[in-house]
Amino acid sequence: MADCRPLGFLIGLPFAFLALILALVGAVIWVLGTVLSCLCPCCICCTGLANLAVALIKLPVRVIRWFTQQIPC
Repeated sequence: MADCRPLGFLIGLPFAFLALILALVGAVIWVLGTVLSCLCPCCICCTGLANLAVALIKLPVRVIRWFTQQIPC
């Protein structure tokens, strides 16, 4: 229970919600990038697009972790 920081979690919830919306957008971009890279493997930009989408999908977890680390117990 030493790592439990409920105040940081509660403060970070609105920002995590916004990050969740961005993660959904990232999931759509990832699906589109995957389809495009399968249809045309010569498109090198699709891999960068897929990497950006994966970063957006991981964003809500990063936001919550950052907020909980900022609040001292």
